[in-house]
Amino acid sequence: MGRAVQNQTLWKRDRFVIERETAGRRETKTIMFLCTGNYYRSRFAEELFNHLAAEAGLEWQAVSRGIAIELGLHNVGPMSAHALRGLESRGIAVRGARRFPAQLQKEELARADRVIALKEAEHRPLLQARFPGWAGRVEYWHIDDLEDTPPGQAVPEMERYVADLIRRLSADDGGGVKS
Repeated sequence: MGRAVQNQTLWKRDRFVIERETAGRRETKTIMFLCTGNYYRSRFAEELFNHLAAEAGLEWQAVSRGIAIELGLHNVGPMSAHALRGLESRGIAVRGARRFPAQLQKEELARADRVIALKEAEHRPLLQARFPGWAGRVEYWHIDDLEDTPPGQAVPEMERYVADLIRRLSADDGGGVKS
């Protein structure tokens, strides 16, 4: 399967998660993880979140996008080897390992129930420039990219943020826990 066809198939899966509705309301809520290139941080967060949410029985599904994927000049292949290793070392099967980075679209922001950018200092200015009006509606985490923090520190930090998010969603009115 060619890269374009493969990406389109996986993109349609993600879009289905964002758009799925039943009787006028969504069955599953959507979290959108954002980073610059949709290659390392947001992809790790997406895969880890989906794994932990399923274990916890939460009716939440994560997708991820890049705010400026053209800036990921050193991104080789569909997904960072650091993210893949971090997930595999935790025993997590990576569903989207073959999907190449996907560029964020404005309508995806509007459809997501919650949007989280992985590094405020990096992503707030990009959101302000490219998606005016959205920067103030996003939750920001503080996880550095590879040039600032090695994966041995950043990956466990992402894991702590995602685990905390799972706890918060579980506590919010049952977190949409499946009965």
